[in-house]
Amino acid sequence: MAITKTLAFLHGLSFDDLPGEVKHQAWRCLLDLCGVAAAGSGTELSHIIRNHAAAQFGAGSGAAAHLMFDGRRVSPAGAALAGGMTIDSVDAHDGYPGAKGHAGAAILPALLALAGHSGDSAEMDAKEFMTSFVIGYELAIRDGLALHATVPDYHTSGAWVAVACAGLGARHLGLDNAHSRHALGIAEYHGPRSQMMRCIDHPTMLKDGAGWGAMSGVSAAYLAADGFTGAPALTMESDEAASHWADLGTRWLMLEQYFKPYPVCRWAQPATEAALDLRNDHGLTASDIDHVEVFSFHEAIRLATREPANTEAAQYSLPFPLAAALVHGQLEARQIDGQALQDPEILRLSRSLILRESDDYNALFPSERFAHVTLHLKDGRQLTSEPSAGRGNAENPLSDEEIIEKFRRYAACALSPARCDALQMAVNTISRGEGSAAGLLKAITAAADAQKRSSAA
Repeated sequence: MAITKTLAFLHGLSFDDLPGEVKHQAWRCLLDLCGVAAAGSGTELSHIIRNHAAAQFGAGSGAAAHLMFDGRRVSPAGAALAGGMTIDSVDAHDGYPGAKGHAGAAILPALLALAGHSGDSAEMDAKEFMTSFVIGYELAIRDGLALHATVPDYHTSGAWVAVACAGLGARHLGLDNAHSRHALGIAEYHGPRSQMMRCIDHPTMLKDGAGWGAMSGVSAAYLAADGFTGAPALTMESDEAASHWADLGTRWLMLEQYFKPYPVCRWAQPATEAALDLRNDHGLTASDIDHVEVFSFHEAIRLATREPANTEAAQYSLPFPLAAALVHGQLEARQIDGQALQDPEILRLSRSLILRESDDYNALFPSERFAHVTLHLKDGRQLTSEPSAGRGNAENPLSDEEIIEKFRRYAACALSPARCDALQMAVNTISRGEGSAAGLLKAITAAADAQKRSSAA
């Protein structure tokens, strides 16, 4: 029975069981998420949800955790909620192509909430933290694949990360198999089965459901510990889902993650990179370009917002960030927020951009995401790119140096150089399995530097 194997993996895996390449990938994922979270802490979305967690998810008389880059004490569920939405507020975190979504944005804040709550008799050690981090990814990705394969609608990541977060809670609380199954079932039933394409068509602060999924999963584990019962998690226990769990513990899906070079929806990145390559190869500036034509898959073409009113709309747009990249020669968080949204040259190119759907690229989605672009120049020339998948996939990964540089760039949105150093050192130390989680918790839950918050994404 697949669930028996899954529970054995959940409760039995140890740090020494992890292959070296998986440990290394876990370090990359953790460092990348910490940088994105730091940048996210300066967004209006994060400010609202952290205040909400403090007001509505108070620590009470039970276990307490601390809000990321904030320091206020709230319940573990509240910390998971706010942390997931803080990471999700800057669309630069890692993801898994086949699951069409993101595990880490919920796994990290849920794990931090569980590791840091004051109800523990002892601190979580580093080896346990990193083992749980990997378990979270492996469960989440498979649950996402199973959900997409067995239901007709396209749900946000929150729907499937909830189950994995419940699993982490079950491991942390030492639940037996029966109570663990209830935790997983509660999370699957109560997890946010929100419709992803609604947020694509109407971008708002709802984003990808990571925070609500993390909160649902953490809550499910505590409910199961108290005797609350849940129906079996069909994404883990049904015959239709079984194939997605067959290679658990032998094929490490975490190794197939992508990392984003740009802080926008992954679907917009192949076209953006193709346009940047043409700009750089031909020595162009935005003023040389009359308009741009983009060929991509259906879901990418749905990212059609041309005049975003806020950063959420800009992050779920294809025309605007591509235009911003052509104007600036790069694409950073500050170029899709604030006054940049009113830049006349960016808006000129965004408004005139032509989106065309490609049947060939549709056939490759979601395992592969391709686009190509044609730049129509003012002198009459047309320059067409090669098909682009965008950098950062497993087959064309960002280097370790690029991951570190990205972390430093994003963390600097909210933290002083000394704080960036301390956070990077804490990630490096815990990733080696040395000591406890205390160093990371201290570095990631202390309030962001006030003088830096105004420059965040």
